[in-house]
Amino acid sequence: MKLEAQDPRNTTSTCIATVVGLTGARLRLRLDGSDNKNDFWRLVDSSEIQPIGNCEKNGGMLQPPLGFRLNASSWPMFLLKTLNGAEMAPIRIFHKEPPSPSHNFFKMGMKLEAVDRKNPHFICPATIGEVRGSEVLVTFDGWRGAFDYWCRFDSRDIFPVGWCSLTGDNLQPPGTKVVIPKNPYPASDVNTEKPSIHSSTKTILDHQQGQRGRKPGKKRGRTPKPLIPHPISTPSKSAEPLKFPKKRGPKPGSKRKPRTLLNPPPTSPTTSTPEPDTSTVPQDAATIPSSAMQAPTVCIYLNKNGSTGPHLDKKKVQLLPDHFGPARASVVLQQAVQACIDCAYHQKTVFSFLKQGHGGEVISAVFDREQHTLNLPAVNSITYVLRFLEKLCHNLRSDNLFGSQPFTQTHLPLTTTEYSHSHSHDRYLPGESFVLGNSLTRSLEPHSDSMDSALTPTNLVSSSQNLRTHGYRPLLPSCGLPLSPASAVRRLCSRGSDRYLESRDASRLSGRDPSSWTVEDVMQFVREADPQLGPHADLFRKHEIDGKALLLLRSDMMMKYMGLKLGPALKLSFHIDRLKQGKF
Repeated sequence: MKLEAQDPRNTTSTCIATVVGLTGARLRLRLDGSDNKNDFWRLVDSSEIQPIGNCEKNGGMLQPPLGFRLNASSWPMFLLKTLNGAEMAPIRIFHKEPPSPSHNFFKMGMKLEAVDRKNPHFICPATIGEVRGSEVLVTFDGWRGAFDYWCRFDSRDIFPVGWCSLTGDNLQPPGTKVVIPKNPYPASDVNTEKPSIHSSTKTILDHQQGQRGRKPGKKRGRTPKPLIPHPISTPSKSAEPLKFPKKRGPKPGSKRKPRTLLNPPPTSPTTSTPEPDTSTVPQDAATIPSSAMQAPTVCIYLNKNGSTGPHLDKKKVQLLPDHFGPARASVVLQQAVQACIDCAYHQKTVFSFLKQGHGGEVISAVFDREQHTLNLPAVNSITYVLRFLEKLCHNLRSDNLFGSQPFTQTHLPLTTTEYSHSHSHDRYLPGESFVLGNSLTRSLEPHSDSMDSALTPTNLVSSSQNLRTHGYRPLLPSCGLPLSPASAVRRLCSRGSDRYLESRDASRLSGRDPSSWTVEDVMQFVREADPQLGPHADLFRKHEIDGKALLLLRSDMMMKYMGLKLGPALKLSFHIDRLKQGKF
C-alpha cells in the first residue's frame, strides 16, 4: 500500500512511502526512491502518516526522500510512474493520534516497554532511570547504557508493560550485562536482575546472538522459558547468581509457540526473508511497479463555479474535491459518476440516465427506500472516461461540470458549441476505438455515438438551442475531421480553433508513435505546436523528457517542477491532450 509519510531524516519533507512490513500495531515503511537500508517504523495511528493526496490538499508538495537515488529533475516523472496503478491506502484505515497525557506521572524505577532507537525494529523491557521535568531517561534492562536515551513523557516510542502482548508485537529479552538496580526487595529473595524479570514476562521471540551490536556474555539464571505474568517469582535457587552454564540463546521456536496461540508470527526483521541490498542500485526498479505504464491513468477536474443544472445540488457540489484522481481510469469514472449521484436532488433521476454495464466499477443510489447498484462499462482508455462524462453532463444539462484541465475563476464556458447526436462524430479521429460495456471494440462511425450503449438514449437532450441557453461546453473541444482519412495530416487544436500541420518529408515525427519519441523529438513537437512555446523547448532537454514522459505530463506538474507559468503550462497540456487523442 502507498501512503504519505514524513521523511525521518528530513522532517520538513513529505514523501511517498510503501508499507513493506507489519508487526503488531506498527508499520514498516520504505520511502519510494530510497534504498532498503533506511526503512523505519510508525504506529498505525501516527500523525506522521497520511493518505495519498493529503499533502496537496493542504497546499504542500510531495518531495523526494533524502538520498533520492535518481536525478532530482526526474522526480516528477518518478512520482507519476510510482502512483500509476498503485494500491493507495484508503482513508478509512487511518486513525487519529490519541491525545497526550496532561502531566508527567513517571517515577524513577518504573517498568515499561520501549523502542530501541538504535535498532528501531526492537521493543525491549526498560526502566525509568531518571525524571527531569517533561523528560524521562529510558534505560534498557540488562544493558550498560549504550542504548539509553532521553525522551518526552508522551513519546510514541514508550509503552506500558504488556503492550507487545496485546498488540501482537515482539518483545525482546533483556540484555546479558550485569546491572544491579535499586531493589526494594531483600537480596535473599531475588537475584540481580529481578527488576527486568517482571517486565520481560511477555517475551516471546528468541533473541539472536549479536542482534544488539554487543558480544553476549554468559547467561545468568536458568535457561529462559516462557513466563507467566505473576507479580513475584523466584527465578533461581543458586547461591552464586553470576556463575551460570553457557547457553547460546534459547532453542529456536521455544518462545514462539505461546504467541502462535494468539496471533500468527508478525512480519519483523527477525522473521522476515532477507532482502538484497538496493542501496547501490542506480535505477528505480525497486519501487516502480512493472505495470506502471500499462494501466491508463486519468485525472478529472471539477468546475465548482459553473452551472450545475436542474438535477444537482450546488451546495453539495461545492463540498466535492477539486479533482478525481490521478488514478486508474475505471476508478476515476466511478468516483465522478458516484459524486453526481450523491449530489443529486433525486438520485433516481441521475441513476436513470445510466444503463447496466459489464466489467466496470460499481455505483449505488438510494431511492424508493432501497439501495440500487449498477455496474459501469469496462474502461480501457482515458478517452472513454472523457466521452462518458461528456455525455453525462449533456444529460444533466450542467455547464461543463468536468474537464481534463484545472478550472480557474476567470474561465468562461463556450456558449457557441453545438452538441447534437448528428454532429458528435465530428470530434473523433478516423479509426479511433475504445472498449464498450460489452467488451467489444467498435470503431466510431459517422451518425453513431458509442456512449449510447452506456447511457439511456431517451434521456438525451439534443436541442442545440437548449445547450446554448445553459452554456454547455464539451470536455474535448471540437476539431474538424480531415477530408481524407489517408492523408498524413496531424491535428493540433489551440484554444478551440482548428489547426493542421501537413506532414513534411523532413519531419521526424510524421507517422511515429509519440511514446517512441526521443527528447529531441519532444522539443520539435513543442516548437511546432505553438511558436510561442519555442523558448520553453530547452526545458524538456534539461529535464530529459522523452515521448513516454511527455504523455504523462499535466499542467500542474509542469508548473511545480519545470517552473512554467500558468499560460504556457495550459497551452502545452492542451496540445499534449490532443496528441493523446490522436494516439489512442
